[in-house]
Amino acid sequence: MNTPTYLIDSSIFVFRAWFALPETITCRDGHPANAAHGFVRFVHTLLQSERPARIAFAFDESRGTSYRHALYPAYKANRPPAPEELKRQFGWCREFVNALGLAHVSSPTFEADDLIGTLAARERQEGRAVVLVTGDKDLSQLVHEDDLWWDPHRSQRLNPQGIEKRLGVRPDQVADQLALAGDKVDNIPGIPGVGMATAARLLRRTDTLEALLEDIPAIAHMPIRGAKRLMGLVDTHRDTVQLARQLTGIHCEADLPAGLNLERRRPDGARLGDLMDQLALPPSRRFDWDRI
Repeated sequence: MNTPTYLIDSSIFVFRAWFALPETITCRDGHPANAAHGFVRFVHTLLQSERPARIAFAFDESRGTSYRHALYPAYKANRPPAPEELKRQFGWCREFVNALGLAHVSSPTFEADDLIGTLAARERQEGRAVVLVTGDKDLSQLVHEDDLWWDPHRSQRLNPQGIEKRLGVRPDQVADQLALAGDKVDNIPGIPGVGMATAARLLRRTDTLEALLEDIPAIAHMPIRGAKRLMGLVDTHRDTVQLARQLTGIHCEADLPAGLNLERRRPDGARLGDLMDQLALPPSRRFDWDRI
């Protein structure tokens, strides 16, 4: 097995820095730069600790335009639009990754999760395991044997067995679990009164959502508290669950840029220097990127 490929769910780390660091951190022009500063530090820590030979950063640009919105217009409608100050910082973060010589991808049609899923499938075809760097439980559905789901901020590294212990289902059942329970974060409907734990109990007895929906009357005979009521709920909300399943599954055949190379390239020192000046990074944050 080759060394693993690191696939970064970039947006979550930009948002974490945006909320964690004060807006008094500004660029040379006085605009907030807290998220960009935090992201630079995150990338430095990641590269220094892991020394990945292959790595890619996935960014979201499909807000309101992804194929999921076409299926369900209310998808993620509960989220307020990103302020201009944050959009500007996302641009700096992408520019920073590019200047470092690291691959990055985005799409107006597919979300970062789909791009990561597509990259993970491609890497596995070439005999490589992947490390999914994220804090999003949705991406745990992509974890195969030898892969890891890793949230560096919480020091959690989960293999398939760790995911099953945490969520109560195997990685390949996570999308089914989310379809049954719904996902408030993404405004995905589920079955009222059915949470992740109950969804896990159902799937442990039927294995797949498809099998569960093919024999709904059997739910009444399961050794689950309130089984008859649960059967009625599943039957009533069957169409909702089937729609939700189209939203919770990660699309692993997204379009990728031609010739995309995940191997690290040498940083562009001049571009990095200009960007560090623009962000007004202090000397303690101006790392020697050639040595990492």
